Amino acid sequence: MIEQTDIIIIGAGPSGSSAAALLRKKGYAVTILERQHFPRFSIGESLLPQSMVFLEEAGLLDIVRENVDKFAFQYKNGASFLRGKQTSFYDFREKFTAGPGTTWQVRRANFDHLLAQGAQALGADIRFGHEVLNVDVESTHPILTIQTEQQETYQIQAKFLLDASGFGRVLPKLLDLESPSNFPVRRALFTHVEDGIVDQAFDREKILITVHEKDHRAWYWTIPFADGRSSFGVVAEQDFFDKYGFEDSTPEALLKRILADDPALSGVLKHAKFDIPVRTLVGYAADVKHLAQHNYALLGNAGEFLDPVFSSGVTIALKSASLAVPLVERVLQGETVDWFEEYEKPLRQGIDVFRAYVEAWYTGEFQDVVFSTYQKKNIQIQNMISSLLAGYAWDTKNPIHSNAKRRLSAIAEYCREGESEEEHALS
Repeated sequence: MIEQTDIIIIGAGPSGSSAAALLRKKGYAVTILERQHFPRFSIGESLLPQSMVFLEEAGLLDIVRENVDKFAFQYKNGASFLRGKQTSFYDFREKFTAGPGTTWQVRRANFDHLLAQGAQALGADIRFGHEVLNVDVESTHPILTIQTEQQETYQIQAKFLLDASGFGRVLPKLLDLESPSNFPVRRALFTHVEDGIVDQAFDREKILITVHEKDHRAWYWTIPFADGRSSFGVVAEQDFFDKYGFEDSTPEALLKRILADDPALSGVLKHAKFDIPVRTLVGYAADVKHLAQHNYALLGNAGEFLDPVFSSGVTIALKSASLAVPLVERVLQGETVDWFEEYEKPLRQGIDVFRAYVEAWYTGEFQDVVFSTYQKKNIQIQNMISSLLAGYAWDTKNPIHSNAKRRLSAIAEYCREGESEEEHALS
């Protein structure tokens, strides 16, 4: 006998839990299938203020706020950048776009668990330890074959299916939806450390992004928590790691060696204790042929993941849930939805803005903008950039939203050449 429900969601991460919460508030039966058990480790600890809008919309902001002290979530109001002796600071409260300017830096294990608990409190049926083996989307209502940890299998059918499986990318793999990313293959090496930071200039209320002094394609993140620990990692292409003896080193030895080769950052983290295993993730950038069809849609990282440099992952995940749920409701009410025009196109508008800034970061253009606009005290451009760094990539009123790649190049040229007419950069 095939079990029945209104909506099946694969994955209980931020996009899955927020979608479930939104759907439960509308009264639909929701079943979440999650292969792992929570809490579980996940990378991506630095939230963006835009996320607060979506968490509140889903009714999940209060449960996070109530547990800030318990889990040492760190209040966050911006981003700091370091490149050799150059520094810059962006305060997200000073931005072009209206909306929240603060958020938190969180241990994702606790944060994701809280969101899942919030969805459960609203009535979502979350089945931990249940793995999707097969999906049939040929019929009007998708049918999934599931295996439990006890090796028992069963089938469940829904009126609509949402894939929020993140890097697991369940539907892209099972339905052959994967498409090559145009980003180079990069590796991330990361861990959590007891940071031991005593530098009075270090601002725990901001993520620190450090450009490697000898190779500007490589960068480090330092994301402080409120209990003296930090998430720490480095991102680069493989040839960068090879220079440090990748094949002959343990992940911890490799990460320490790379840190020691950057004088500015190694000074900040000179007392850091590496007390848990160092992890690695390679080839994480991903894309798909399409994000939705008539009876399923991909949310968050299950559809596309760009790069961790601007911490956009959770924001895109929550935005995708916010966009998809009203459309799912229309499908359940018998309406026809143009998923490309009404979901994929508007979601990708913001993703493409993030993409332009990620690409320009690695070419060096956006790095020059980040450091130069701060030094020039150009408040107008700073506030526009601050909005994007805070996650407001869907604000079409921001002058640097439209034709982001071209306008970013113009701003970079202005920053490099010291042009006095800033209007040229925004024209």
